[in-house]
Amino acid sequence: MDAKARNCLLQYREALEKDIKTSYIMDRMINDGVLTISEEEKVKNEPTQQQRAALLIKTILKKDNYSYISFYNALIHEGYKDLAALLHSGIPVISSSNGGKDSVGGITSHVKTVLCEGGVPQRPVVFVTRKKLVNAIRQNLFKLSGEPGWVVIYGMAGCGKSVLAAEAVRDHFFLDGCFPGGVHWVSVGKQDKAGLLMKLQNLCTRLDQDENFSQRPPLNIEEAKDRLRLLMLRKHPRSLLILDDIWDSWILKAFDNQCQILLTTRDKSVTDSVMGPKYIVAVESDLGKEKGLEILSLFVNMKKADLPEQAHSIIKECKGSPLVVSLIGALLRDFPNRWDYYLRQLQNKQFKRIRKSSFYDYEALDEAMSISVEMLREDIKDYYTDLSILQKDVKVPTKVLCILWDMETEEVEDILQEFVNKSLLFCDRNGKSFRYYLHDLQVDFLIEKNRNQLQDLHKKIVTQFQKHYQPHTLSPDQEDCMYWYNFLAYHMASASMHKELCALMFSLDWIKAKTELVGPAHLIHEFVEYRHILDEKDCAVCENFQEFLSLNGHLLGRQPFPNIVQLGLCEPETSEVYQQAKLQAKQEVDHGMLYLEWINKKNIKNLSRLVVRPHTDAVYHACFSEDGQRIASCGVDKTLQVFKAETGEKLLEIKAHEDEVLCCAFSTDDRFIATCSVDKKVKIWNSMTGGLVHVYDEHSEQVNCCHFTNNSHYLLLATASSDCFLKLWDLNQKECRNTMFGHTNSVSHCRFSPDDKLLASCSADGTLKLWDVKSANERKSINVKQFFLNSEEPQEDMEVIVKCCSWSADGTRIMVAAKNKIFLFDIHTGGLLAEIHTGHHSTIQYCDFSPQNHLAVVALSQCCVELWNMDSCLKVADCRGHLSWVHCVMFSPDGSSFLTSSDDQTIRLWETKKVCKNSAIVLKQEIDVVFQENEVMVLAVDNIKRLQLINGKTGQSDYLIEAQVSCCCLSPHLQYIAFGGEDGAVEILELLNNRIFQSRIGHKKTVRHIQFTDDGKTLISSSDDSSIQVWNWQSEEYVFLQAHQETVKDFKLLKNSKLLSWSFDGTVKDTVLSCDISPDATKFSSTSADKTAKIWSFELLSPLHELRGHKGCVRCSVFSVDSTLLATGDDNGEIRIWNVSNGELLHLCAPILVEEGAATHGGWVTDLCFSPDSKMLVSAGGYLKWWNVVTGESSQTFYTNGTCLKKIHVSSDFKTYVTVDNLGILYILQMLE
Repeated sequence: MDAKARNCLLQYREALEKDIKTSYIMDRMINDGVLTISEEEKVKNEPTQQQRAALLIKTILKKDNYSYISFYNALIHEGYKDLAALLHSGIPVISSSNGGKDSVGGITSHVKTVLCEGGVPQRPVVFVTRKKLVNAIRQNLFKLSGEPGWVVIYGMAGCGKSVLAAEAVRDHFFLDGCFPGGVHWVSVGKQDKAGLLMKLQNLCTRLDQDENFSQRPPLNIEEAKDRLRLLMLRKHPRSLLILDDIWDSWILKAFDNQCQILLTTRDKSVTDSVMGPKYIVAVESDLGKEKGLEILSLFVNMKKADLPEQAHSIIKECKGSPLVVSLIGALLRDFPNRWDYYLRQLQNKQFKRIRKSSFYDYEALDEAMSISVEMLREDIKDYYTDLSILQKDVKVPTKVLCILWDMETEEVEDILQEFVNKSLLFCDRNGKSFRYYLHDLQVDFLIEKNRNQLQDLHKKIVTQFQKHYQPHTLSPDQEDCMYWYNFLAYHMASASMHKELCALMFSLDWIKAKTELVGPAHLIHEFVEYRHILDEKDCAVCENFQEFLSLNGHLLGRQPFPNIVQLGLCEPETSEVYQQAKLQAKQEVDHGMLYLEWINKKNIKNLSRLVVRPHTDAVYHACFSEDGQRIASCGVDKTLQVFKAETGEKLLEIKAHEDEVLCCAFSTDDRFIATCSVDKKVKIWNSMTGGLVHVYDEHSEQVNCCHFTNNSHYLLLATASSDCFLKLWDLNQKECRNTMFGHTNSVSHCRFSPDDKLLASCSADGTLKLWDVKSANERKSINVKQFFLNSEEPQEDMEVIVKCCSWSADGTRIMVAAKNKIFLFDIHTGGLLAEIHTGHHSTIQYCDFSPQNHLAVVALSQCCVELWNMDSCLKVADCRGHLSWVHCVMFSPDGSSFLTSSDDQTIRLWETKKVCKNSAIVLKQEIDVVFQENEVMVLAVDNIKRLQLINGKTGQSDYLIEAQVSCCCLSPHLQYIAFGGEDGAVEILELLNNRIFQSRIGHKKTVRHIQFTDDGKTLISSSDDSSIQVWNWQSEEYVFLQAHQETVKDFKLLKNSKLLSWSFDGTVKDTVLSCDISPDATKFSSTSADKTAKIWSFELLSPLHELRGHKGCVRCSVFSVDSTLLATGDDNGEIRIWNVSNGELLHLCAPILVEEGAATHGGWVTDLCFSPDSKMLVSAGGYLKWWNVVTGESSQTFYTNGTCLKKIHVSSDFKTYVTVDNLGILYILQMLE
């Protein structure tokens, strides 16, 4: 050792001896090869910590420069950075004659630093090289040539895959040449969706330690995948991601983002579902006799030639498993004279097999495990028994075991280190953080051995948790926080602590805390998993909570995270969720929090059973498996998703095609799923594993539809394409069985008849064709286009796309959808049996016949889904819930439920019976509201053209009249109502006696806006005919204002009998979108599509201030009550607050960008209103938001069922709010006090 290094060590010897714990430091030095096991034993035999430290330093002083460097690095990695700083000045310079490498296997300190920072496990204490395999891994990694791809190390458990993966990157020149960006190791294991998210969150945090990209962890897998992609691309280019112990192919989808990946697995098919080049390295389970003997010789510190004869027999009994050989070797290191004893135990002791599996050598491993446990010190055996409650592949923070055993961290780590040394436990170290885990076979062994104690062991950990924590007070920055959120319910259920489990799962506090951290998926899974226990307490309460999570999961799983108490207040008042939310809300209101009660919600029924959001873009198609247990879906994001129909829990996620996936279908035996795409390919997938079975690419244009035969004995697949052809595929053949010619335009849909003898197809050529499946010949053609023709329109000029078809259960009728009509045809005669006009301007996208009865479900390009009785041709129900186009509808095999998929990225499940019983009235969005004393009166038009007056507090509706109403209003004292028609008529109804007054002149086109003056004597109306009518309806006097060139958008009354109107012609007498008048009547505002707003004086022709800064159309504006502030809202969801006197921007209520770039309002800001004191502001858009005007921060968000709110009506005291969403649902909200 250099004199300088030696002197530095001597100078700070006292400080080092006083502070360091030698155990972990020596582990690192042994791994570096500068300290021997015998030297470690001598140090350990010293009685006190200080004496152990003194002997270690004395030993280092006798060694070379590499020992000094190893000791220095160990101090840094074990958290003694202050002590390492003392030694920094003495670090010796390594001679360049050896290429800058230290003495340990040609590994540089640079390599050690890179691997340590990347979390790559160190070499085992006893390590034997397997050069051939290591070289094979490196050669395959080299083949990636810096491009994205996969290298897979696969083999049986315990065969050393992880050690080989770590060893492959332990080389200076290889790392510098191939992965200069570093290496990042992730121990994955068997995970559910929540567990995988936790892994991704930890990885993103590790890769973004300076928090340049985000200060919060991603809240769902899609967000984590995107964050990881950016981090690897921008912060860690040309780096290698190592995924250790992959079990499921769906997990890899989260990492399929153009990275270079090395993974270890027991199943080489896990990469079948991902894209890019793949290279496989197989690791044989048999270590080989010589390698096994080498491991034993290193453990017992003997030459191979000197090993006793029993060693050869032990290797034989261990069957070459590295894990088993290591277990026995560790025992022999402590008791070198027990060769006969351990051999005899292996040969004679009979253990019950844990479980049958071709992946494990159970006889050898079980016996070695038992022997290892028996050899533990008596005072720590019970602690190892306590580990029986740990789940497989779960890394447990030290803090959890500190809670379990009521010990200090250091005491716990000392006990666990003994288990690690005996190969009975594994430790994952990352700087100061220690996480411990058992091999899955060790878990199985412990469960079998301690089966009778398991309930008490689980009870012990729950009791200890309760002693230290309140469940909902866990903080995300606690080391053990994630463990308790993921496994506390599991421990309670396993302990049969049913009362405690119910209290936990039925706690809104727990649900709030857990969903904010990990999202709702894991909680829904737990409600299903423990339903049998939770139902014992109260099945209704269990149903309340599960339904709450199921129907709000699409909100809870994304940012900005909704206030769960506010969501709970929207539940039925009898619900336990509501009662807890109300209690909590009242407490928080006392501390200044804002909450809203939906006072008319009892009239609203949520007909959906489950809402899931599996895709990141529009969902084109979804279908049930034949057993009804699973749902497959596909869409714009190019993926195939498979999830449980009951819970929405994801089972498979496959990057299925290179372009949008248009259709998917389960085979009748549920073994396969077919997909077809814009990329012109048809693919067949294994429905359980996600493995690719076939690829068919004979179509020359996009493939629109795929469908399997109904009989599993002879499985055929039909596909329909824009190339005008249908094709039949036999899955046992590589090529198409038949091609069907006959359509002259794109074929949009196809379906086999129930007996599989016929295939029906629909086309943009306006026809429905029936084909004989056996011969592939055309049997019948029905011209659907003819039903849309009239004498004035030539046939060749009209395009009629027949969208889809569906067979009746008995196969005698077929339903066809085209434009906005449904046709029912007789199969034998081809005659038309029924024609249904849906009455919508939108197009029917899809239809499906119930397999059990006469019902049909229809999807429309609006947000509509309708249920029809095909026998009576009457509509049974409307299903409201989707926020955009509905692309697909499909009944479950038993007809008890149906699913719908939409552009809004969601799939909804509906119960058929519940929907059929629904008779909810849908309101149009043009309503008028009068707030009078303690009453709220709403005038609205419903979907069947009835004008109704609704008492907002009681929910009572009075139906007034039926008419083609386009707008309506109430007189100030509720004596009269006025309404304008689509034909231009203007009428007044006296409520007391139902007397009607009609304007003699009226408008020439649809009336758009109508309003009484304050005295109720005059009615003003505006119309698409660009005119404004002022009608004194009692004296029959008329004034027509004709100054605008286009439709009058709206108008407002001034106090001095003046009127302000605005129009798309840009005049206030670019396009004016809205205006507002200041309460002091001196100024008005205008907003425009040119992204500006203006403040005007009534005295001047030019604006006082032009307000610039919005990046979208400025759609609305409002003055504060004191006329000093103006708020403006734009199409990007942004709200700006301005000083009226000088036009200065005061506050910005900025949108929070969330997944896929959706803004705070989910779209346009359409209306605004200040509170009387100007301190609060409410805005309408995709939903309702309340803002603190002083800070610009959001105070509360109310998520409506629908979206696209046009207007919000606010009471003068700013405590009651009324609006209607695009689904026609009325919301009367009251501020909670």
